[in-house]
Amino acid sequence: MVGKGSVNHNSRKFKAENVDGNRTHLNIDYCNEPIRKVYHELFDDALKRYNDRQTRADRKIENYYEKIRSSKQEKPFHELILQIGDKENMSAESENGTLARQILDEYYRGFQERNPQLKVFSAHLHMDEATPHLHIDFVPFTTGSKRGLDTRVSLKQALAAQGFKGGTRGDTEWNQWVSAEKSALAFVMERHGIEWEHKGTHEKHLSVLDYKKQEREKEINALEDKLVEKKDEFRVMADRIKNFDNGERALQNLDESIMNGPEYQLPEPSAMMSARSYKTKFVEPLVARFKSLISTLFARYFKALDSYHSLNITNGNLYRENEKLSKINGKLTEENTRLRAENKDYSLLRRVFGHKQIDSLLEQARNLKGQKRDYTRSR
Repeated sequence: MVGKGSVNHNSRKFKAENVDGNRTHLNIDYCNEPIRKVYHELFDDALKRYNDRQTRADRKIENYYEKIRSSKQEKPFHELILQIGDKENMSAESENGTLARQILDEYYRGFQERNPQLKVFSAHLHMDEATPHLHIDFVPFTTGSKRGLDTRVSLKQALAAQGFKGGTRGDTEWNQWVSAEKSALAFVMERHGIEWEHKGTHEKHLSVLDYKKQEREKEINALEDKLVEKKDEFRVMADRIKNFDNGERALQNLDESIMNGPEYQLPEPSAMMSARSYKTKFVEPLVARFKSLISTLFARYFKALDSYHSLNITNGNLYRENEKLSKINGKLTEENTRLRAENKDYSLLRRVFGHKQIDSLLEQARNLKGQKRDYTRSR
């Protein structure tokens, strides 16, 4: 669920009636930074760049945190709350509650890596209420913005930068991201032998194998975008090579002009013209034209030679990088195909043999694997 967020309550600066103080020591406090400090770290440089560009004093922003706090479009921060089960089957005082604490802790350890555009400043795992649950407070930010601060608060753009592109009204960036985070939590749960039972919702959620598949598809899409970029670079290079061909034709035209063009020919001297006059009027201007032409040709030649060598090096690097990306893309595509087949087989086994039978076999396999590992260590 998503909450308004109360950092003081989460950090237990004040305690509500439903908090059991005797179990507060079991809580985990991951971080609790002042939000104003986080805003200074994230946005001060961008704020200075923005203010330096303004010519009118009334357009400058004195305090970015206060501006966002009073904004109707963005919130200063967002809070995510995660819980496994309820007080009937995952009571904080039970053995299952201890397992829930372990799973939520493991889930949180990967949260920031999965979400680089969501700056976590306050995170707490509570064991002193009826059911273990996790509060994560974060500031969503985007970089390279063309509007306002180049680094600014934006939930929509932060999630889009992480690969969640909004579709229909019910398929927003937020809904896609929440579904992915639920699947990430379910992935950890499965490793601890807990199956996700979908209750009270008609949303389509991802199975663990689907989640893996989705992650692979995101990697493949990113690689395909890179390949498109490289193809564009190749097209630019092709245009530059075409320019060299055009330059070669221009040189041929110049050669023909020098050999036959009237401006590069010496006329016959008239009968009464002296050698000095002929030299001054015809020879010296022609020599000057040749000197200017040769100087220009040498400058263009060395510039073209330098560009040509640079293009050769760039072309070689791009070719090798393109080959590497193509191989990686091929491997990821194969892995994605294999995951699809595994997911299909896994679903078929559960339908044919039932969930309990499959879960029992998986548990036996895990125990056997653990025994083999312990035996190997003992040797």
